[in-house]
Amino acid sequence: MARYLLVAHQTAEQSELLEAAKELAAEDNHAKFTLLVPATPVGDLLTWEEGETKEVARQRSESAATALKKTGIDLVGARVGDADPVLAVGDEYLAGRRYDAIVISTLPPGLSRWIKMDVVSRLRRTYPRVRVVHVVPKEFQPQDDAESARGPDAEPKRKR
Repeated sequence: MARYLLVAHQTAEQSELLEAAKELAAEDNHAKFTLLVPATPVGDLLTWEEGETKEVARQRSESAATALKKTGIDLVGARVGDADPVLAVGDEYLAGRRYDAIVISTLPPGLSRWIKMDVVSRLRRTYPRVRVVHVVPKEFQPQDDAESARGPDAEPKRKR
């Protein structure tokens, strides 16, 4: 039975991460998944979200967990972690949790703060014996039901 750590925030509900998880589950139908959502400061998110940093991450964790479970993924945990994804993964290991692979989902280059922070390479250097899979959505579509509910004449959200 393989154990996988899915690390994502703004891309946690994008189809590419869901597909990557389904592909891994197809390799081992006993695979277990944990979702880790780093508590990225709300001021650093691509789209503005109202709320405190950890609360926004918790909400994203819950909605992404629901989406993963709907696809048939055996999700055994969903947690909010440190704002730095590498430190958040480190906290998982410090807590005694071990994974066969880390799947990290980032925004596309040019938009991704995590890519600018060299998160993927840092994870590969820190965990050389663990497979690190980098997933990037082809086109980023924010998961925001409130935006569509505001109507076509609503003021657009502030982009960062």
